[in-house]
Amino acid sequence: MAVAQMAKVMIVTHRSQASELLEALQAEGICQILNAEEAMVTKDMPELTAAAEQAKDVQTQLNRLQKCIAFLDGFSDTKKGILSPRTVVDEKSYNEVTAQNQQIIRITEQAEQIETAIEKAKSEIENLNATLQMLEPWQSLESPVEEIVPSRNTTCIAGLLPAEHFKSALTGLSEFAAAVQQVSTTDNKHACLIVCLKDQTDDVQKLLRSAGFEQVTFESMTGKAADLIKQHSERLNYAHQQLREFSEQAKMLSKNLLKVRIFDDYYDNLLKREQTKDTAPATQSTVILEGWVKKHNYKRLEKIVSNFDAANVTRIEPAEGEEIPVEIENKHIIKPFEVITRLYGMPRHFEVDPTVFLAPFFAIFFGLCLTDAGYGLVIIALMIYLIKKIQGDKKLMWMLGICSGFTVVAGALTGGWFGDAIQQFVPALQPVRESMMWFDPLEEPMIFFKLALGLGYFQIMFGLMIAFGHKLKQKEYVSAVCDHLTWLVMLNSIVLLLAGKFGVISAETGGKFGRLALVPAAMILLFSHREGSWPGRIGMGAYSLFSTIFFMGDVLSYLRLMALGMVTAGLAMAINVIAKIVGQIPYGIGIIAMILVLVGGHLFNIGINALGAFVHTMRLQYVEFFPKFFVGGGRSFEPLNKKYQHIYIKKSDEAV
Repeated sequence: MAVAQMAKVMIVTHRSQASELLEALQAEGICQILNAEEAMVTKDMPELTAAAEQAKDVQTQLNRLQKCIAFLDGFSDTKKGILSPRTVVDEKSYNEVTAQNQQIIRITEQAEQIETAIEKAKSEIENLNATLQMLEPWQSLESPVEEIVPSRNTTCIAGLLPAEHFKSALTGLSEFAAAVQQVSTTDNKHACLIVCLKDQTDDVQKLLRSAGFEQVTFESMTGKAADLIKQHSERLNYAHQQLREFSEQAKMLSKNLLKVRIFDDYYDNLLKREQTKDTAPATQSTVILEGWVKKHNYKRLEKIVSNFDAANVTRIEPAEGEEIPVEIENKHIIKPFEVITRLYGMPRHFEVDPTVFLAPFFAIFFGLCLTDAGYGLVIIALMIYLIKKIQGDKKLMWMLGICSGFTVVAGALTGGWFGDAIQQFVPALQPVRESMMWFDPLEEPMIFFKLALGLGYFQIMFGLMIAFGHKLKQKEYVSAVCDHLTWLVMLNSIVLLLAGKFGVISAETGGKFGRLALVPAAMILLFSHREGSWPGRIGMGAYSLFSTIFFMGDVLSYLRLMALGMVTAGLAMAINVIAKIVGQIPYGIGIIAMILVLVGGHLFNIGINALGAFVHTMRLQYVEFFPKFFVGGGRSFEPLNKKYQHIYIKKSDEAV
């Protein structure tokens, strides 16, 4: 339940064992390794250089594998699941495939050859279709196309003339004594042969261009158009046949897709190792791996390195001002709420991990925003299903499941079971509902109002107490007193003063707290800023005192808990009313319509308000709670480990 303590380490290994050592470190996933630019040893010894050896070759092979996967995926009958997109593979099968290097390379080469052949066939089909489309209007032409060429005194032009400009073009061409032969009409265009004197060619072509004429050339073609169409049609059929054959070969080859995917993940992890080695500081014979490990994992790291006779690991002290990577560690019910902390940003290594503090507030606030036990049960059922089906990190689902448990409690205490569904449709359960209720938000909204403000005030004070305790732990006593204790005393004294004004406590007691508030106020004025000249300090202190009003704004912001909770209840009631009205439609249609309205309406209400509950509850943590004690901006601990994009490795001791 804290920020993990880190140890700085330096591993020195002979080049001949560097790759194997990195593979062992990657398999264990406990050590973050710095590159030459980040490593302090490079700054102390500038003559060290990066090793740069094999990563380029691995990257080339990885690119080939990825292209192969993209190609074969289009011919595979196996479709990935939405929730479980990665194929489950046991460790034994994985190791067997990764040992088949030459076979996978042959599959990749075959895929590349087939892909090239398919692309060539498709290009051939496209060109033949274009040629046939060009030849089609000239099918009735009796003269061989190679005769449509200029003679010594004349020019022969073939092309398509738009029907709307045909008559005007004929009139213009007659002025040049040009002869026009119409061969056919297709798509409102006339296929024409135009013959004119050679010295009038430019004028004729200018006239034709103005009429939208599309010139056609039969370059490298011989024979009649009809014969050419027949020849090209036969070639087109053959190209289609080839395409089908190549596609069938690709489909057969796609049966090896899983192997290629396994090898792609294997090469991806290999590339990470090689890049790590290539960017690490090195001499001619050694590679220096400087990095970080959690202190409690240092013994494991020593054991891994001890398996290599040409490698050694030692702990070193971090350089002054060096940024220490951060990892947060929480257990059991708190761990799922790390999702919220990580979305905001990691704490710095000397800060407190906010996860354990935000978890109960987040769950309670989420429940209050929904305040419907039925909705909570639906989300719990959905989360159980997703936890069973989904692969990888399931912390978000666990967190929402826990929050939905609080939603059930909040709904039972406020009488929300799919809105007022019990009152509307199952009145017999009304006594059970009322026996669990604390209050009805729609009838007694002020209770909800006070509850929201009370929770908000408590969380803000709790944030200040966390900051105060953390500063004491860091032995920053002046900051603890002047920056946090003063606000705790002053704000609570002001609240008790107001309580005395409104008769909650005696006016005399309230007055004492009002006078007590002057002491921390004076300390804030004088010591909240402790640098610079005294006029500047007092000026900034006065601004800090003025910011007391911001605390009031922070507390009022928690009224969104009440607003969202009542909106959820109100919309649920509206859905029930509509369902009851449509249920009165005769002939059985009403029952079907009522069910559709209830199911669709409540699912929509769950979705939209669960999203609102999540976003607004998260906002309260980030904007109102965190700034009281948490800064963030830490650099995440990123150990060298194995990651898989296509497959999910099932451990040997893992249940099926």
